[in-house]
Order: sequence, then C-alpha cells, then structure tokens
Amino acid sequence: MRKQVLVAVDRGETRVAILEAEGSVSSRQRSRQRGSRKTATDWRVAEIYIERRGARSIVGNVYKGRVDNVLPGLEAAFVDIGLEKNGFLHSDDIVLPGVEVARRGRAGKGKRISELLRPGQEILVQVVKDPLKTKGPRLSMQLSIAGRYLVYVPQGEGIGVSRRLDDAERARLRRELQKVALPEGGWIVRTAAQGAKREDFEREVLYLRMLYDILRERAERSPAPALVFQGADLPVRVVRDIFSDEFERALVDDEKAYERLVSFLSRTAPELVERVELDSGEPPLFERFGVDRALRSTLERRVDLPSGGYLVIDYAEAMTVIDVNSGSFTGRGKGAKLEDTITKTNLEAADEVVRQLRLRDIGGIIVIDFIDMARARNRDAVLRRLREALERDRTKTYVVEVSPLGLVEMTRQNVTEGVREILTKPCPTCNGEGVVLSEETVAFEAARWLREIAFQHPAAEALLIRMNPRVSAILTRGPGRPIEEIEAETGKRFHFEGTEALPIDHMEVVMAGSADEVAERALPFREGDEVLVELVEPHMYNEGDAVAKLDGYVIAVRGAADLVGQKALVRIERVGRSSAEASLVAQPEASGAGGGEGQSRTPAVRRRRARREAPATS
Repeated sequence: MRKQVLVAVDRGETRVAILEAEGSVSSRQRSRQRGSRKTATDWRVAEIYIERRGARSIVGNVYKGRVDNVLPGLEAAFVDIGLEKNGFLHSDDIVLPGVEVARRGRAGKGKRISELLRPGQEILVQVVKDPLKTKGPRLSMQLSIAGRYLVYVPQGEGIGVSRRLDDAERARLRRELQKVALPEGGWIVRTAAQGAKREDFEREVLYLRMLYDILRERAERSPAPALVFQGADLPVRVVRDIFSDEFERALVDDEKAYERLVSFLSRTAPELVERVELDSGEPPLFERFGVDRALRSTLERRVDLPSGGYLVIDYAEAMTVIDVNSGSFTGRGKGAKLEDTITKTNLEAADEVVRQLRLRDIGGIIVIDFIDMARARNRDAVLRRLREALERDRTKTYVVEVSPLGLVEMTRQNVTEGVREILTKPCPTCNGEGVVLSEETVAFEAARWLREIAFQHPAAEALLIRMNPRVSAILTRGPGRPIEEIEAETGKRFHFEGTEALPIDHMEVVMAGSADEVAERALPFREGDEVLVELVEPHMYNEGDAVAKLDGYVIAVRGAADLVGQKALVRIERVGRSSAEASLVAQPEASGAGGGEGQSRTPAVRRRRARREAPATS
C-alpha cells in the first residue's frame, strides 16, 4: 500500500489528508513523482483531519487541575482544568505513587475514590478524550508523552511494544531499547518504530525526558487550574504518528508548517526529511488530489458501491447505523445467482464501510446491516473481509460476530470530533431532527392560536399576522376556508403577510387596530393600481388566465395564459385578503425593463409598501 500526506493551511483552519494507492513504487519512480505536479489517478483519500483556530484538539494536553466534586456513586470526580466544562476523571484513571486504587471488577481491593480525592485538591491530569457534545473532556492521571518512536509514561514501569508489529520485529525492538539507559518510568515502542535502531531510541529518550522535566517545572510554579503542557499541532501530530518509510512524501502548501515538520523530523527521523516537500502548484493541493470532493462526500447519506449497490449511513445519539443495499446490481453473466450477487455486494460494502469509518472518523457503537446471506461460508467471508480492512485503521476497533438478526456490531474509539461534526451545525429549522412540521399541521395549530390571540386583543377590530404564506394559504384558501369560521367565532378580521423565508411554524402579531387601519397596512394593492408583475404559472381553474405571486399573495390575470414566464403591466380590479384579480394593461416589456417583480407604476402603492415595510409593532 503506497501512501502520502497532504497538508493544507488556511488562515482559519489546517487540514491534513492521508492518501492511499494499491501497489508498490521504486526509488526511481518516487524521484520522478517528486519532480511532477500531476495528480496520480489511482490515489484515494483514506483519512481527513481538520483543526480550526480556537477549536484545536486538547487530547494530550496536561493540566494542573483542581477537584471540583467527588461522586462516590459513580466512582468519579469532576476536575476544573480552566475550560468551559469540567473534566471527568474515573477511578480507573487515578494513579497515585504507592497507593492501590479500587478498580472495576476487583471488589474489596484498593481505596475508593472518596478516600483518594477531595474537593479543592490540586492534581496533574492529561486529556485523553476531547469534549464531545454535552460531555466535558475525559481525564487521566496516568501521564504519557508521545515521541515518534516511543511513548514515555513517567508513572509506569517496564517496556511495551506495539502489537501491530510482527513477533520478530517486536523482539528486536525490545532488545534495542534494553541497550539504552532508560530513566525511571515506563516506555512503549510505537508502530512507527519499525526498523529503528539503538541510536534512534537514545536520541528520543533524551528528548522525551527533557519534555517531562519542563512539564514538572511548569506544574510546580503554576496555580491551578492551568495548562502546563500542550500537545503538538495537527500536521506535526499526524506526521509523528504515521509518517514512515511506507509514505512516499508529505506535500505541504504553507512555508511555516513546512519548516515545523522539517524541524521535527530533523530531531527524530533525519532520514525522512527529504520526503517533505513545499508545494506551490496549481490548482490548490486539496483540489488537485480530489480531497475537497471527498470532504463534501462525508456529508452525504448515500455512498455508492462500484457494482451498483450502495450504503445508507444514519447517525443517532449513541450509535451509527449503516445499511447495505443491492441497488441496481442484479448480478453478471447468464448463470448469476442471487446468493452470489448478494455476497459480491456485501464484500464491496465491507471495504467501503471501513473506508467511510476512517474518512468520516466515525466512533462509538456501529451497527452494519449487510444483505442477508443464506450460506454460513459467505457470511464468514464478509466478516473476514471487514476485519482485514480494519487492519489498516489506526483507531482501536472491536468487531462482534454476526448477531441473530444478521447484524454486524462493532465499536470504534471516539477521541475527537469527526469531520461531520466539525463541518456542520444543527439545522435551525429542524434542530437536527431531519423532519419539519407539515403546512397542514401548522395550519391547525395556527387556527387554535388565532382564537387565543383574538381574546388577548378585545378592543381590536382586525389583526395583521405574519406567518409563512404556505400556512396562511391553507387558512384562507384551503378546504372549508378555516379563516371564515374563526372570524365568525371571534368577531375579528385577520390579514396575513410573510415570505417563504420564514420558518414554517412562525406566527407573530404585527398590528392590531381598526379594520381600516389594518387593511391599509396589510393589503398590498388597491383597486385601479397598475403593477408590473411576472406571470409564473397558468391559472389552475380558469383556462386562458395566468397567475403572478408576490410574497405568497396571488394575482390572477385574465387572458394572460400565453404570457407565462414573462413580465406584464396589469391593472388591479378586485383586491382580497390573500388574492387579487387583474387584467392586462400592455404587452410584456423587454427583460429587465421597468423594475422587478411586483413594482408598481403608482406613487400611492409605493407609499403603502413603504409603510408595510416599516418596523412592526404588536
């Protein structure tokens, strides 16, 4: 698997993309690619990370915090670290020298959290999970400082080696590290250390120990709550964690970010410095490699598969559900069978599901509804393909066997916000529910509301109401004309105004007063006015007539059916509450002549319109 890293830096955000392509590449090909600014057609976007100014991830940051509250029933404490929300510290994450802490699953052993922490106590904690939605950051007292090849755990002990490496390499790396004079504490060899030698470890041990000494010094002199150690920024963090010999290059479009990466690799992996390149090509880096297109696709609910099938991805509060559909794929060849068609679709879906999990950085509980397969060997093949694809995922995952309902259940570690959460916000209309009330439902509610409003204005003869014109149209022109019954019951006259831009459930009293005053403000035209309108559609009932609309107000124009799509000067002959009747005065004018839709030729109408657009009072 060939890989490369792209780093794009803008004024307000930094974006990093990891690209993958099948097949290997020779040194000569790599050199040729470095000199070329063309995009390889076989590169595929595997992961995208975004960090915005003012919303930087705090995972890895170390804080001197103050215990705010201890909850024995939850075996947890809330710690003030100087952020908007207190951090959450569970007893499993408490580490105190020489003290045994009670852990889950070890009843009766160790001290309880109420014996270890008290409100007001100052402690050193590290963020292991960013604040997500309504939850504050997750904290741990087990500090760790990550380098390129090693992770230093000051309160730990012994040597650990990444299980992602094969057994022979793990044994070799352990021997190499044991040759180094290690300071007190625990040391973890990272996956990126594959091929590292004793000299690499010696250089990094000195570097990590220096960072820890600086951290302790700041913690001693800083009053709580305070930040005493900040993790690396996004480009350095990604390059530190993944950039290795299997990466062909890292392209960076910002000079300062380029210099930071070169400086970091010069201290930790000098042999990789030449693979970092400053890019100034056109078009922009993310556009040239198709990353912008992949970024937009993360917001789509449907993901198409090569054969014609597709995935549907739905998000819930506690889980993500992925449904697999065969779509237009009906099998290939004369002898195609249903089971073979379904299995092929599911195998493609297994690969694409993992790609979407990485691309969208989906975490938490994930349920995958593959198409039902009759044969056990086919189900095993799909599950095996899913697990093989997950081996390329750096994030921790756990896959459960196929459930009795034919579902594959899995979890994926959720540490920071995903791309979707960063790029979007809840819809102001539906508040993230994905559905809105229908016009008919709101009209029923509006009818009840109008009766209440009428009794709140006993002295008024008429009221002007602002609401979405689709709702007012149901009240005034819908089945049974509900407004007539409401007016008869309340003894009030109701007029309406509003635009399509209003939320569907918006209802507001704009004016209450005498019938003449409200009518003067409410009615857009008077009989005899001449108005330039755009004819938008034929009349539904009267053949030969056409209709113009102005903010939901309907004007029926006699004899104008042949002029739909054009502008025409009309004379208003009858004015109603929600509609008017008009006749043609002149043939349509040339496009752009005489002003915009609904513009009147009479000063009186312009004055009335100006009064209507004045600040509303209720």
